[in-house]
Amino acid sequence: MTATETHRAIDAVWRIESPRLIAGLTRIVRDVGVAEDLAQDALVSALEQWPESGVPDNPGAWLMAAAKHRAIDYFRRNTRLERKHEELGRELDARQMNTGEILMKDLEAALDDDVGDDLLRLVFISCHPVLSTEARVALTLRLLGGLTTDEIARAFLVPEPTIAQRIVRAKRTLTERRVAFEMPRRAELAERLSSVLEVIYLVFNEGYAATAGDDWMRPALCEDALRLGRILAELAPHEPEVHGLVALMEIQASRSRARVGPSGEPVLLLDQNRAIWDQLLIRRGLAALDRAESQIAKNPSAVKGTYVLQAAIAACHARARVPEETDWARIATLYSDLGQVAPSPVVELNRAVSVGMAFGPAAALQLVNALSSEPSLKSYHLLPSVRGDLLFKLGRFREARDEFERAVSLTRNARERALLTERARACTSGDDRPV
Repeated sequence: MTATETHRAIDAVWRIESPRLIAGLTRIVRDVGVAEDLAQDALVSALEQWPESGVPDNPGAWLMAAAKHRAIDYFRRNTRLERKHEELGRELDARQMNTGEILMKDLEAALDDDVGDDLLRLVFISCHPVLSTEARVALTLRLLGGLTTDEIARAFLVPEPTIAQRIVRAKRTLTERRVAFEMPRRAELAERLSSVLEVIYLVFNEGYAATAGDDWMRPALCEDALRLGRILAELAPHEPEVHGLVALMEIQASRSRARVGPSGEPVLLLDQNRAIWDQLLIRRGLAALDRAESQIAKNPSAVKGTYVLQAAIAACHARARVPEETDWARIATLYSDLGQVAPSPVVELNRAVSVGMAFGPAAALQLVNALSSEPSLKSYHLLPSVRGDLLFKLGRFREARDEFERAVSLTRNARERALLTERARACTSGDDRPV
């Protein structure tokens, strides 16, 4: 194996193993920043040794063993050795036994037990409400996604020092606020889980429809979010909203290849070649939706949450072999339900689109016009984009052009700007006929 191949293997192993490594170490040292430093030390050892010795048969175990040694060194360098012995429940006479041997046994027991619980605790810490949304996203991708600060910065088109500062401040905040490495109490669980799901969905959405830059999609971010969602579904199998989010992402991701044209241009849903939708991802998504709905059925007081409802909407599209088979009336009903659970002008705008497809553009335009004065949509480019589309369908081409041009001025994504500019050109300047 060449040095380049070895480094690629190390990168792949790190992305898979680092969350487990950091989670186990955090439970021991009770400081996520220190835990990450110890894990990084183990990675440095791998980078130094593997190119010469080769990649071990069990690289994850090798990294874990290296991290354990780093943790022992950390305790030796600190005056907390005796206290750590007590915390680990090993009240042994250090004078009669080798200190390193004791710590090694204790660490092995602590790091090898309850890995799933440790990962779940790390998820809740990374997405803790004491952190800003931007900090939660950066820290989650760093600790659970295994991404470097440079990769996170490039994904979100933010300077690398900005991301580095967010991560450093986030870890400092967790330490200063003494955020416990534990599962939230029952009263806090729903709120904290909502924060976790929000972060994962934010990551996915940024990959699915980039807010800025030259690319319409950033598939790597979608993959990272999906991986995090799947891990969370294994760790919290009885939470319907977790399965709902996974279902939503699986189904949305199934369209990725069809959403981008040969030159990188956006391809809208109704124009996509459904033959290249990924059927495996669709099946996975529908299965996740079934799991979510089965969990709801087991609880008479449970209601469908935002992600389950959005997944049900995505499923309507996935089940339609051609656009004409789409059950738009069902989608409009689901958006109404979503508006009851999570009222939002954006949800109402999406409902208007489905109403337009089910019952005609005139009915939809009334709903969209009612949103025109909504302050939160003032800079939202999709509002004039949707209004322009409805006006075009109604033959009001000059008005449609004005709306598309306004949408162009609001979007920050170059590919989307080009698409909207082309739609504006499809409207004449004077005689209300399309060119």
